[in-house]
Amino acid sequence: MSSEKDIPKSDKPTPKTPEVKTTDADKNFISKGLDNAKESISSSIESTKDSISKEITETKESISKTVDSGVKKTKSFFRKVLIYSSILLVLAGIGYMLWANWTYSEGTRTGYMMKISKKGYVFKTYEGQLNLGGLQEDNSSVLGNVWSFSLKEDYLSKKLEEMEGKKVQLRYKEINKAMPWQGETNYYVYDVVEK
Repeated sequence: MSSEKDIPKSDKPTPKTPEVKTTDADKNFISKGLDNAKESISSSIESTKDSISKEITETKESISKTVDSGVKKTKSFFRKVLIYSSILLVLAGIGYMLWANWTYSEGTRTGYMMKISKKGYVFKTYEGQLNLGGLQEDNSSVLGNVWSFSLKEDYLSKKLEEMEGKKVQLRYKEINKAMPWQGETNYYVYDVVEK
C-alpha cells in the first residue's frame, strides 16, 4: 500500500497570484469612479424621492378634489331634499285645509233650542244644542235626541240666546273636519228661523 507520501509531487511550482501594484493615478481613478457612483446613486435616490413626493402630492390633491366635489354634491342633494320636502309639506297642509273645510253637506234641522255657550281653553267658540224630539238609543240606555252644532258668527249666538226653549229651524253646513279654532263639531249654523 502506498501512502500519500509516496505519491510523487509534480515538479511544476504552484502559480502565485500576481501582486498588483497600484499607482496614485489608479487610486485617483478608483476614487473618482466611487465618487461618481455615489453621486449617481444619490441623484437617482433624490429623483425617485422627488417623483414619489410629486405622486403623493398629486394623489392628495386628486383625493381632496374628489372629496370636495362629493361634499358639494351631497350638500346640494340634501338642500334640494329640504326645499322639496318643505314645499311638499306646505302643499300638503294647504290641501288638508281645503279638504277639511270643504262643505260636505247643507241642510236644515228643526227642534227646540236647548243651550248656547262660548267655550274652549285656548280657542273660544260658540257651541249649541238643539233637541230634535224623540228618543235615541245608546247601547243599553235611552237618551233624548240632541244635536250639537257650532257657530262662527257672534250675532247668531245672541239671536239663539233669545230663542232658547222655542222651536227653531237652523240652516247649517257640514264640513269634513273642524279645526280647533273653528269649533267642536263639524256642523256650522249660518241662519236661524223661528217656527
